[in-house]
Amino acid sequence: MSIALTAPLPTSDALRTRVRESLAAVGASVELGEPGAHGLPASTPITGDVLFSIPSSTVAQTDEAIAAAAHAFSAWRTTPAPVRGALVARLGQLLVEHKADLAALVTVEAGKITSEALGEVQEMIDICEFAVGLSRQLYGRTIASERPGHRLMETWHPLGVVGVITAFNFPVAVWAWNTAVALVCGDTVVWKPSELTPLTAVACQALIERACADVGAPVDVSQLVLGEREVGEKLVDDPRVALVSATGSVRMGREVGPRVAARFGRSLLELGGNNGAIVTPAADLDLAVRGIVFSAAGTAGQRCTTLRRLLVHSSVADEVVSRIEAAYRQLPVGDPFAEGTLVGPLIHERSYRDMVGALQQAEAEGGSVTGGQRVDVGDDAGADAFYVTPAVVRMPAQTAVVHEETFAPILYVMTYETLDEAIALNNAVPQGLSSSIFTLDVREAERFLAADGSDCGIANVNIGTSGAEIGGAFGGEKETGGGRESGSDAWKAYMRRATNTVNYSSELPLAQGVHFG
Repeated sequence: MSIALTAPLPTSDALRTRVRESLAAVGASVELGEPGAHGLPASTPITGDVLFSIPSSTVAQTDEAIAAAAHAFSAWRTTPAPVRGALVARLGQLLVEHKADLAALVTVEAGKITSEALGEVQEMIDICEFAVGLSRQLYGRTIASERPGHRLMETWHPLGVVGVITAFNFPVAVWAWNTAVALVCGDTVVWKPSELTPLTAVACQALIERACADVGAPVDVSQLVLGEREVGEKLVDDPRVALVSATGSVRMGREVGPRVAARFGRSLLELGGNNGAIVTPAADLDLAVRGIVFSAAGTAGQRCTTLRRLLVHSSVADEVVSRIEAAYRQLPVGDPFAEGTLVGPLIHERSYRDMVGALQQAEAEGGSVTGGQRVDVGDDAGADAFYVTPAVVRMPAQTAVVHEETFAPILYVMTYETLDEAIALNNAVPQGLSSSIFTLDVREAERFLAADGSDCGIANVNIGTSGAEIGGAFGGEKETGGGRESGSDAWKAYMRRATNTVNYSSELPLAQGVHFG
């Protein structure tokens, strides 16, 4: 039996009006055709309807975009980095001005609740600020030379055209991670967004074009191509694209990585996450439950950093699960624009079918399921929308279904007896993105962070697995792909390193004591 929404959904006509207003506010010019017309469908998971049809890019147009970016690179790479930073600074200012407009489009297309959509745009603003500072800090190093009268150093230079392929669940932030950093590094960008979120991409492109005009930067430094698989394949296979930064599934990464490597290009892969959290007997359970609920249910479980596996010490497992189930019962599910809603829709029917299949498999493997029901959207609107209650699944062991990432709000709960056992369970899956431990015992925390602790790219203490800040490098190991984006020294992926030796003497000694002649 399905559960009813907390309030009626907005009509698709109301959502169309909101889209038009937001696009007009940011200065985007795009042909919004009727649903079903030729082109790329722009749909919304809020009602499940197609709102518009918009023009998509052909392979020939993608080729032209790459050519334009490659031509712009020849001048952009010699533009002083602080001048390049001025472009990103202006983009950040425009994002501040149009934060609500862009967030509304994120909610319409990705189904994120308003606070999460606003948070995603804030993440764009933050990375712009980071990149502007970075534009004056693209440091090389000086190295001691073994030869007298010689100086050895490293310098970093722009790499080339960066192809950016993004997923639906962070339709604008991941583009900004890549674009802000790539631009200050002297690269140009060609962006292929998810075919599920073209409207947000059009809005972002309008803002970057406005920023270029305002600071006098060449508009071709940032290109947008809309389409499906063949457009992405063009970016992956074109030798003019020096770096392909691709966010998506492990399956997608298995195709992208080898194809880019075959032409000796570079790839930066951000793939699946099957993230685990450990709760020890020394945990602050009030804190732990709050962190777990957001990490597991936020964005309707559709983050790559979503908490999917909870490893709880047997002595506190029943209490922790009871608290999580009680919290889940209080989570308002429904219209992501509505005040108070905490769980919006799944992106489409396939996600719902995957969730149902995973829960059925979990029960077949001995799991006990609480929640996970479809929410009744009513007869007036949203018959093809898919809202669900988050599910908690008590599992007897980490079975086959637990090793797979299902992009939905499913939290598998397992117990452990020793911390070594918990860490082994955390590391036993093929993915390696994010992880966390809840404990007030400093020894347990440090053990989790040690070289033989969590094997993930992100390891947290007393916070959940999601909600990373831009200051740190973001990415994971194993099947997550090994890429790093955003902060720290992730900028090095967008540049090439040169080792330079300068002889300022009148002699010509060779290294390693070699004599020649």
